[in-house]
Amino acid sequence: MTTKRMLVLAGAALTLAAGVAAAGAAAAERPGDDAQARPPVDAPELARLGTHPVGVVRIELVQPAQADPLQGADRPLVTARRLPTLVWYPAANAGAGTTYHAAMSGADGRDVAFTLAGIATLDARVATGRFPLVILAHGYGNAPEALAWLGENLASKGYVVVAPAFGDPAISIRTAAARAGPIARRPLDIAFVAGEAQRRALRSEGVFAAADASRTVLIGYSMGGYGVLTAAGAPLNPAMGSLSRDILSDYAAGGARAAALRVANVKAVVAIAPASRFGDVPAWSGEGLGAITAPTLFVVGDHDRAVGYDAVRTLFAHTRHAPRYLLTFKGAGHSIALAGAPRAMRGTFWDMDWFEDATWRKDRLLPIQTHFITAFLDRFAKGETAKAGYLDGLVKDADAGMWPNAPIGRYAGYSPGAPAVSVWKGFQPSRAANMTFEAEPAS
Repeated sequence: MTTKRMLVLAGAALTLAAGVAAAGAAAAERPGDDAQARPPVDAPELARLGTHPVGVVRIELVQPAQADPLQGADRPLVTARRLPTLVWYPAANAGAGTTYHAAMSGADGRDVAFTLAGIATLDARVATGRFPLVILAHGYGNAPEALAWLGENLASKGYVVVAPAFGDPAISIRTAAARAGPIARRPLDIAFVAGEAQRRALRSEGVFAAADASRTVLIGYSMGGYGVLTAAGAPLNPAMGSLSRDILSDYAAGGARAAALRVANVKAVVAIAPASRFGDVPAWSGEGLGAITAPTLFVVGDHDRAVGYDAVRTLFAHTRHAPRYLLTFKGAGHSIALAGAPRAMRGTFWDMDWFEDATWRKDRLLPIQTHFITAFLDRFAKGETAKAGYLDGLVKDADAGMWPNAPIGRYAGYSPGAPAVSVWKGFQPSRAANMTFEAEPAS
């Protein structure tokens, strides 16, 4: 065979291989395939799924006459605010699962479509009962589907989880109007969604008939963290008015509508890598997070260069009028809360960096967060006092935990916790590492 003929055949083989690889990368994750609500075998105890099958519905929540910072020249255009929303809930029967279709902005500002596998069944019949209501807020430029790992898992444990899509501008756009979009709308949207969900729950409307409005939980990641902390009661800095095209001026501390941002009946708040300042402007003023009276759990990586580890530690210190907790992942950055990168988001660094941490495996990060969030919500939203052992009295540094007379080798049993064992309760002895956990009571 001639050299020229060999080169042609080799080129054809490479083209075929590339085509096969591209087809594999473009293939949708099928329902249930590697669904991230289902934890791996080395996950801590409370990460495992609950006893309920999971359902999901897609709805649209509409708030009339809202200022849109992204539209209008001299002043923001007033128009109807439309929020496509996912609701995960305990279902009456198990189903086949679903595939989520979503998109997030690429480096050039255009959306990159992707799919994620899920365990929830679309439009499944709702289980009988009344379950705590959770509002789940994504970060700047994210999508609620990328938080399905948490929404589905909590629904299996008896929570109704409402996750709106906020429609942020592409994060690569650096105009003042684009920046004002999520700053202005995140707390306003969270307050609206929570209030609307509570109203529908009280009226037993649709899927919200299963939600208990008197037990409301706020969970937010990054920009969503800023939003839920504000909606939980932290007074906005009046300087936020100028960053929001004046939309937030009336809602800031001392403003005529400041009380409208506060969500009623909040029993617990989870802030994952929350934003707390925008440039030189701190988000809150006056008493700040000291005004929050609901128990609060902060989650952050100590290498977070987006919101700053020290800034989150300061928030933890200032939330002093309620029990508060701080889970720190040593070496982790900002990308700790979204699902592991789907196939379509692994082609460029920009796309993958939305999802993946430089140091931690996502199938470790997410189940550990699920474990602590479950313990926290069960304790404070459901009143299960037995879950306090997973939160209180833990040795601060996980690496300092001891388990006298623990079985030698690859032991998969969960630590029973204090007083005999200081390995964190619910963790396998070799898996409680490279983290710290701090708890402080209300003062």
